[in-house]
This record gives sequence, C-alpha cells and structure tokens, in this order.
Amino acid sequence: MKIIDTHQHLWDMSLFTFSWCKDIPLLNRSFRMEDYIEAIRGVGIEKSVHVEADVDEPYMLDETRYILDLAEAKDNPLTGVVACGRPEKGGFREYLDKIVGRPALKGIRRVLHTQPDNLAQTETFVENIRVLPSYGLSFDICVLARQLPIAIDLAKRCPEVTFILDHCGVPQVKERILDPWRQHIRAIAQLPNISCKISGLVAYADPDKWMPDDLRPFVEHTIECFGWDRVMFGSDWPVCNQSGTLKRWVETLSFLTQHASEAERSKLFCDNAARVYRLN
Repeated sequence: MKIIDTHQHLWDMSLFTFSWCKDIPLLNRSFRMEDYIEAIRGVGIEKSVHVEADVDEPYMLDETRYILDLAEAKDNPLTGVVACGRPEKGGFREYLDKIVGRPALKGIRRVLHTQPDNLAQTETFVENIRVLPSYGLSFDICVLARQLPIAIDLAKRCPEVTFILDHCGVPQVKERILDPWRQHIRAIAQLPNISCKISGLVAYADPDKWMPDDLRPFVEHTIECFGWDRVMFGSDWPVCNQSGTLKRWVETLSFLTQHASEAERSKLFCDNAARVYRLN
C-alpha cells in the first residue's frame, strides 16, 4: 500500500532554536532527514509533507527556506511543505511574499493549541487567513479539543480557504474523554472547506499501555464524520515517539481500518493527501 505522510516534522538544533522542546527530554535533540528516512524504512511511505515545528520566531524565514531546500533536493521523500507563519501580525503578507513561488510550498500553519484562545479571533488574523487562496496556499489548523469551536468559527469566516484540521482536533485520548469532542467534530465536518488528518492520536495516548482499541473510537468517529474523501494519514513523527514508533502507528491505523475497502484505505493513506496538498 502506497502511503503519503501528511504530517512529519524535522528540527536541527545546530541551526535553529525550538524552545518548546527544552522541557521534553525525548524531543530535545535534532531530528534530521536521515532520522526520518530510517524511521520510515519498510513502512511504505513514498512521499511526505513537512509541517512546521514551531521554530522560535526569529528563525522562521530561514527555517522555512531550509526546509524548502530539502524538499527540492529530490533525494528524500519530502514533497510538500506547510510553513510557519504569524497571521496575527500586520506583516504577514510581506512574509508570504518572501517564501511564495517555491513549488514545494503548499500551506501555512500557526500553532494555536499553545496560544490564547483569542489569537485566531482577531480581525487581523481572519483577514490574513483569507488571503491564502490568492497565494495558492491552504491553512493547517491545530487546536485543542476545547478550542474546536474557534476552528469552526474561523473556517466559517474564511469559506474560500482550504483548511486541514490536525490530529483529529487533539482529543483527550489518554483520559478517554469523547464528549464534547464528538459533537464538535461532527459540527466542523459539516463545513465543506475542511479536511482532517488522522494523526497525533498516539502522542495523546497513555505512553505506557495504549492499545489499538484505545484509539478506535477517535479514529472511527472522525472518519464517520468527515467521510473517506476528507481524511488523511499523518505520522506526527517525531512527536509520536513519546508513545510509540511511526511503524507501530501505521500498523495500528491499518488494523483499525482493515474492514474498509481497498479504495477507501487508498484514499486515507495516499489519494486524499495528493489531492488536498496538490502533490506531484
């Protein structure tokens, strides 16, 4: 089975600073392309999309250009790039002008789950997100489960923008809390301009004892709500390493979807990613 990984990260701490990693010993080191290639060995991943890893703001432009250079090197699976950005700021469009025109650039992400709730609700933020289609870019939205109403509001206010919801809306997997996450996922899935990544669930599971069935209700509900045409596999590597290997996550999702048709599984693991992220 061909797989496109829509959510992998890289960070090189010899080049850039990622302050958020300092309190997470397992992640507080460099994860380079050679590490990712080793992690996917034998898994079936043929292409990947790099999603920004919340580099410290002074390094945003240089780190984006560095990742775009990697994507253009052609000696690795990296095919698309979702770059960092600060749409809450007035200089957002000037920043975009400095990075557009690179064929691997597919979208922008601003991590929201670590930020104040009102960040994505300002007029500046909304207006800057609305310009993304004119640049040919989508927006990855990463919010906590309790922030899903914010994501719903943003997607409604920007109907021309293609949104991708990261990590199934970050449910509380370890705590096995399904509601009101289920209601919010059903509501956001009603919006035609948003797709969802089946990703990140491993990182939010109990690192010591999670089993596939612990993830099942979150996977199945997300697919039920979005349908097979708007879901995409993502590894969330190397963040997933906190609770399991990339290989184990691929095997788990394959197991949880084993009763789906070949065409449905192909959409989840490959076809939808190629379409939504406009990959060659």
